[in-house]
Amino acid sequence: MQFKHARKIRTTLAIIGLSVTVACAATYTNHGYVPTESELENIIVGTDTRSTVAETIGQPSSTGVLSDGAWYYISSRVKYYTYHRPETIERTILAVSFDANDKVSNIERFGLEDGRVITFTRRVTDSGVQGTGIFRQLIGNFGNISAEQLLDE
Repeated sequence: MQFKHARKIRTTLAIIGLSVTVACAATYTNHGYVPTESELENIIVGTDTRSTVAETIGQPSSTGVLSDGAWYYISSRVKYYTYHRPETIERTILAVSFDANDKVSNIERFGLEDGRVITFTRRVTDSGVQGTGIFRQLIGNFGNISAEQLLDE
């Protein structure tokens, strides 16, 4: 009888140990899309335009805001490990530049090893209603409505 209990305890401890080991394993996520070299062979510098590039390799992840309006295809691989901060272990940026006639002028590929790490952020407009409850919003609207506005059709 004692042998069965010892065996159950060892099995339970082994399962717990295995669970802890698996839980501490790093996980990886992939974000974005960068065309492969074989897909880029179909794009001819000086001949292809924005529309033919979009047909060949798809729309970009991001576009430039300067005068040339370059297209950027961005992909990242991020490592998550327990409570540590996520770490970007790989980032590839493919830049397709266009000239004044909307023809491809250059195709460049960049990685983390090519320079400093740039954090991509999304800019979001502040709603302006943070810290204001629903009751305060309702009461605040009473002064903005006149009887003329309600009766005028």
